[in-house]
Amino acid sequence: MSDSSNHTLSTWVEMPNHSDFTIYNLPFGVFKNKKLSPRIGIAIGDKIVDLSVLDQEGFFSTFFLPEGIFLKDSLNELIALGKTQTRKIRERVQQLLLADNEELRDHSARGKVMVNRKEAEMLLPVKIGDYTDFYSSIEHATNVGKMFRDPENALLPNWKHLPVGYHGRASSIVVSGTPMYRPKGQFKDPDMDKPGFGPSRRLDFELEMAFITGRPTKLGDSISTGDAEEYIFGMVLFNDWSARDIQAWEYVPLGPFLGKNFGSSISPWVVTMEALEPFRVAGPVQEPEVLDYLKCEQNHSFDINLEVYIQPEGKKASKVCQSNFSYMYWNIAQQLAHHTVNGCNINVGDMMASGTISGATEDSYGSMLELSWKGTKPVKLEDGEERKFIEDGDTVILKGFAEKDGIRVGFGEVSGKILPSK
Repeated sequence: MSDSSNHTLSTWVEMPNHSDFTIYNLPFGVFKNKKLSPRIGIAIGDKIVDLSVLDQEGFFSTFFLPEGIFLKDSLNELIALGKTQTRKIRERVQQLLLADNEELRDHSARGKVMVNRKEAEMLLPVKIGDYTDFYSSIEHATNVGKMFRDPENALLPNWKHLPVGYHGRASSIVVSGTPMYRPKGQFKDPDMDKPGFGPSRRLDFELEMAFITGRPTKLGDSISTGDAEEYIFGMVLFNDWSARDIQAWEYVPLGPFLGKNFGSSISPWVVTMEALEPFRVAGPVQEPEVLDYLKCEQNHSFDINLEVYIQPEGKKASKVCQSNFSYMYWNIAQQLAHHTVNGCNINVGDMMASGTISGATEDSYGSMLELSWKGTKPVKLEDGEERKFIEDGDTVILKGFAEKDGIRVGFGEVSGKILPSK
């Protein structure tokens, strides 16, 4: 059953209002609880469908899946089977959850199949071999250029010709809910004679999304923009924590290092490209015209609403940013095509982040660096507190969802609390 062929799907699973995990979504993730070892599931409402139990009960008997494929602590082996198989699995689960389908609803194993999401601990969904961070929002790049370079010529000469990116640290990417320690490093303010050392005084979030590759290539091969999405399994929310004072002192001439590699946080549920199909939109017009290998014959942007909240310890969360993934100047197909045009090979489970997603209005800026304009305009929270950057005890929460014609597909959230430096 195709998601887009029927806009009135309903399920026998009880659904909370405004749930991100509707029958149109069905994202994949890895979970465990007090009784269950790590395994793969699909989210629906407040429940998780334990795919290993469905498999044991014969619901996937015609798929000829490898034994124990769902009893894994990552999605890597599953998504390596290819999109034909993962599509079939997701569509089969969607079929089983339909309101008028009694196969699972009335099955004796239903209680074992349906796990309470609140009782589950979510794990990192994939084993991430390599991580690349792009710099693909023209509003963000312009704002940063104005602050640190030249207000009149904010964009670097190459920016509109290629998706700028850098290779980042994969080992420090953590799943939502994992605390983050304030990083230490060198910094040098303009009024300092020599660099200082200590905990970062300008810790920041970056509102990003990331895609996960589900198909490998060989060294020397390239991926075209037309084929790119066949190599992309799905997407997650991504918070690329940034120590702005450390970053500003170290990034010339080779780019981000200690200001970035101490940690990034991702949401636990991987939303498939199939679920995002109804929300495909045109991206910004690209001028000047891009080179042939970056041209796209179809739209690769998606209308995904994004929000950021800051929650001081023991207090209410305040929304500080409202943006949209469709603002991205460089789309995911162009990012992957550029990444591989030189013959760089990719592997299953590689993660590629968008870079900060900012819009044209001040409330849509995707970082504290922009929201507080380098600390000169403190951001007011609901309880009267102010923030220039993130303080110890603050929890930063990113949310994302797409909604159209009664269909809602969401990502849940990615949250992280900042702890004092070790």
